[in-house]
Amino acid sequence: MALISLEDLDGLDDEQLDDDITDTPEPMDEENSDRLLAHWQEVGRGHQVSVPPEMTGPIQEMTRNSQQREPLPFAPVSRHEKMGEVVYEERVYPAGKWACVTRTEDLYEQSISTAFMKLMRFICKENSAGRYLGMTVPVVSSVHMMEDGNTFGKDVLTAFFLPTEFQSAPPTPTDPDITIIHREPIRVIARAFFGTTNEETVLRQVHQLWEILGVRDDVRTDAFMVAVYENPGVPRRRNEIWFITRNL
Repeated sequence: MALISLEDLDGLDDEQLDDDITDTPEPMDEENSDRLLAHWQEVGRGHQVSVPPEMTGPIQEMTRNSQQREPLPFAPVSRHEKMGEVVYEERVYPAGKWACVTRTEDLYEQSISTAFMKLMRFICKENSAGRYLGMTVPVVSSVHMMEDGNTFGKDVLTAFFLPTEFQSAPPTPTDPDITIIHREPIRVIARAFFGTTNEETVLRQVHQLWEILGVRDDVRTDAFMVAVYENPGVPRRRNEIWFITRNL
């Protein structure tokens, strides 16, 4: 889900938010549980998405395990810097199994929000293993770009790489909208940005990366990916734009 600014979160100051998103092994009391749900609902309303009360359990589970995340492995290819700062990196990500949801909402941010809630429920016990599966980062959304270079296709596929423990024998999702697919290795050009991930901010980042790269025949122009590393409760969360190369 995309973020709204802290200033928009009525009744939640910085200290309260820190408490809500801090990893805690203890069960939350009802007050903290209600406050955390209210925070996510406020985030959702900012992007015209409803977060139902039944998301309380998955939200608590993800919050308790927020510091136990398995990074998606990759092989670095090159790093491009300017004035001591990383401008973009090229990486190769391995083949593997991903849990995926495709949504076709009016807005990009609505599609990724509703898809992520489905993935959260799958991760948090709505699966044939009947247990919390563990989280990998980043969560990656695949977007098609229309020929005008300024409009997103409506179908957005949001996916997370299954943890190592489940790569050989993935649990079956309870939700029929979730599919487990095998993806071949991909090579990407990645550029980091921070904050919200809606159509406006993502399109701006896409254009900026194209300006940096210039004409590249080896890079696809019809599709890109958005990688999100932190949950919706984190201020200025880390994201990346991934351009997909045609060859490894």
